[in-house]
Amino acid sequence: MKHMTRTWCARWMLAAAAAAASTAALAQDFKIGFVSTERILRDSNAAKAAQTRLEQEFSRREREIDALGNQLRQATEKFEKDAPTLSESQRTARQRQLAELDRDFQRRRREFQEDLAQRRNEELQLVIERANRVIKQIAEAEKYDLILQEAVYIAPRHDITDKVISGLNNTK
Repeated sequence: MKHMTRTWCARWMLAAAAAAASTAALAQDFKIGFVSTERILRDSNAAKAAQTRLEQEFSRREREIDALGNQLRQATEKFEKDAPTLSESQRTARQRQLAELDRDFQRRRREFQEDLAQRRNEELQLVIERANRVIKQIAEAEKYDLILQEAVYIAPRHDITDKVISGLNNTK
């Protein structure tokens, strides 16, 4: 019985050693990369160009909303200053005007923010799609088995974000 146990134990140890060796060999052949989407959306020329387009597209509306906000603030300050000398009907009429101006300001600001958010998402989606094509090209050319875009921790040697940004910057 002791001989069978030793034989079984020896076989088990041999199998474990073989499994460890094949796992180590497999791990050496398995190539992993990591890409920081945040850095791509912050540092790539495509992301910067998208931001410039958004600023150009929305700057006029933003200025108009800022001007309307200033107009509302000034009208409110003037009303507060004039209120003690106004008749009840004048005070009520001015309050109504201020409320209408405030509603218009709030509506226009909300619509602006919604439109800007939608366009920003569209622009960023285009950058991400282009980046994903570059990532796929790098993965195929350099024979990566897996490329992650989100991770809690990644060793710097696996980070290929700079390569992706460079590839993205060099494509039109």
